[in-house]
Amino acid sequence: MEKIMRSFFLSLAKSRRVGNLARKYGLRLGARRFVAGVEISSSIEAVKRLNKQGKMATLDHLGEFISAREEAEHSAAMCLQTLEAIKAAGADANLSLKLTSLGLDLDPALCERQMKEILALAGQNHNFVRIDMEDYAHCQPALDLFYKLRGSYENVGIVIQAYLRRSGQDVKQLGSMNSNLRLVKGAYKEPEKVAFPLKSDVDQSFVQLINQHLLSGSYTAIATHDRAIIEETKRFVQEKNIPSGQFEFQMLYGICEELQDELVREGYRVRIYVPYGEDWFGYFMRRLAERPDNVWFVLKNMWK
Repeated sequence: MEKIMRSFFLSLAKSRRVGNLARKYGLRLGARRFVAGVEISSSIEAVKRLNKQGKMATLDHLGEFISAREEAEHSAAMCLQTLEAIKAAGADANLSLKLTSLGLDLDPALCERQMKEILALAGQNHNFVRIDMEDYAHCQPALDLFYKLRGSYENVGIVIQAYLRRSGQDVKQLGSMNSNLRLVKGAYKEPEKVAFPLKSDVDQSFVQLINQHLLSGSYTAIATHDRAIIEETKRFVQEKNIPSGQFEFQMLYGICEELQDELVREGYRVRIYVPYGEDWFGYFMRRLAERPDNVWFVLKNMWK
């Protein structure tokens, strides 16, 4: 049943037609738990609340299903506005973005130019930009652009997904460059040829990648709500005397808030991924696909 539900919500996440329909209802379908709002101002207020709780943040202007150059340019403009809003508010936050939202599929040269503009402004503002990883088809193009940008910009990082069979080699290469990585399990539906089908294999890969990147001396963002993996990471860094400034735990806005607070009390660096924007539907569907508990939360609260 859980696998059927996952496939259902992942299919909805890719539907532009359903996404456009959902926009008419705004965030009333339960998405407010996971999305900070539609406007930048709402996301900055959410970040301020998190900062008061001792948490850092990364802001993401949601933008998927780009089909025109004008949409890609608008997404880039929103990224620039987000960086300026973070600076103006004095917020402890950086920026996350998807390359497809900047036109990677339409015009890779346009995407690269816009990334350079975003990184230049982030550098001026003493800030950092994280390239989110998308589905397998975009994995190599994203890494190719990251390697190209990394030659000129230090303030850029990328994401590696533990469920992909290729990730061990990718982390090895990225670690040799002292790359700042966010490590995640992965949230897209992929064939067994390229991804581990069993959760146990994904978990094992995830722990191996975390340890591998930490031992390289590179900055490591461990993005998970899995308490067992968090506890294993805490044990590993203590055993290997890895400094607390070399890693952080990352979690999603609105999920496992008690665990977030617990890690803060224990003195760990905690960063919350805070998405905002009109294109919230695909992101929301992936959150429902990941955790059945999220579905029951929405069903209980959608009529409140």
